[in-house]
Parts: sequence; C-alpha cells; structure tokens
Amino acid sequence: MRLEGKTALITGGSRGIGKAIAKKFVEEGAKIVVSDILKDELEKTVAELNALKSGAAAASVSDVTNFEDVQRSVAETVKFGGKIDILVNNAGIDPGGSIVDIPIAQWKKILDVNLNGPFYHMRAAIPEMIKQGGGSIVNIASLAAVRCLPSMPAYCSSKGGLLQLSAQCALEYGPQKIRSNVVAPGATTTEMLVNAMRSLTEALKKQGVDKTGFDVMTESVPLRRPAAPEEMTGAVAFLASDEASFINGAFLLVDGGAALVDVSGASVAKAGVGWGV
Repeated sequence: MRLEGKTALITGGSRGIGKAIAKKFVEEGAKIVVSDILKDELEKTVAELNALKSGAAAASVSDVTNFEDVQRSVAETVKFGGKIDILVNNAGIDPGGSIVDIPIAQWKKILDVNLNGPFYHMRAAIPEMIKQGGGSIVNIASLAAVRCLPSMPAYCSSKGGLLQLSAQCALEYGPQKIRSNVVAPGATTTEMLVNAMRSLTEALKKQGVDKTGFDVMTESVPLRRPAAPEEMTGAVAFLASDEASFINGAFLLVDGGAALVDVSGASVAKAGVGWGV
C-alpha cells in the first residue's frame, strides 16, 4: 500500500501498459483518474478497477493533444482526490515511416501525442503540485529514446524528446519538491506492438521461417522474450512513491537487458561462434 493517500492521473490508461499501471496503483492504495480518448474501453477499464476497490477510479475522456482537455483532466483529478500527487504520462502511438516517406501530418501527430501530450499534462499539473508542496511525474518513454529503430524516426524522436523534457522538469522543479523520472520499456506485448508484429510474423511465414515477430525481435535480448505490461508496473509504482523520494531525473530501462546488446556481437553469436574464433 505504498501509494495509500495518493491521487494520480494516468494517461492512455484504457489498455496495455497504462491499464496495468492503473491496476497496480489501485492495488497500492491510490485514488486514480484514468484518461483516454477511447471512451468505451476507458469506461470498461474504470469499471474493472472499481470492482477491485469501490470508488478508487474515475474516467476522464480526453485527447492528450488538446490542452483544454488536458486542463480538464487535471482539474477532474484534483476534484476526485482533493489533489494530484502523481502524473503518469503513458499515452503514445507508434506508426512507422522513414524520414523521406512518412507523411508530414503523421510526423506531426506522433510528436503531438508522444511529446506534446506529456508537456501539456506537466504544464497543467505542476502548478497544482507546487500548491500542495510537491509531487511525482513518471513519463513512459521507450528503449527507442536511446536506440534507433528502422523506419521509426518520429517515434524515436518523440521518445528521445520526452527523455530530455523529463530531465528539464527534474532540474527546474526539483526545488519545489517535484520529481520527474522516466521508465523506458523494451518490447512489451501490448495491443499496439502485437498489431505491429503481425505483418512481420506473416512475412516470416511466407519465407518459411517458423518464428513470430516477437521471436525475431527478442532473440538477442538477454532474457530472450518480450515483457508483459504488468512487468512495467513495479518500476512506475516505485518511482511514484515516497520510497523514491531522492530519485529525480532518472532514466530506468525495463528492457530485459536489450540495451546491453551490440548488434555486431549479436550477429556473431547467432552464427554460433565467438570473436576471433
């Protein structure tokens, strides 16, 4: 119950990592407002959360790219819990497209959701946190914040920008007892990534390869598997809690060790040999 007495706003919380975080927060004693643009899924998720603990969760139908919506979500959180102790910026999208080929509108949309959305929420929530004497912001980035993915310039740029925005917040508002940290998932079996892997799995089948997209994606990861959404929640709950009271500006990879892998070394290992052998 390390979040007992805390009130949190979690964006993109109707499914995937956001939904898992919301469930973890309720189990840890927090009151939460879950925001999402997917109204039906959001209402279903909040009903499930309140079945765990009556009155623990409320829904805020919100577009993270609309600052007025964001201000309303923050206000609804303060009204629901009397304050806003924790902000989790989780909402994100990941359409692909190379620098030359990606439609300009799609580039703007990805940065709008993945970077502007967290900025808008921080801009709206920080004054409320200052009023109450502090708070904790946890931004959900990605391994793509520090590693490049083919044909994903907008996604990688947005997550890299979120990492720097989080650090800037930690620097500027630490004196007001507001902590800002980042959790960066590796490959995780969310609906978003499962959908993205379908085309790769089909392509492998056509090539006669008996592997899924996830098999290929994670075959060089030290743990040799993707994460479940629930495996992100412990890190987020810890950083949100008072147990992390002196952690500010941190970047925590939750990637099964994927960031340790050198692509050249991984290629040699897959060939079944070692360096110089």
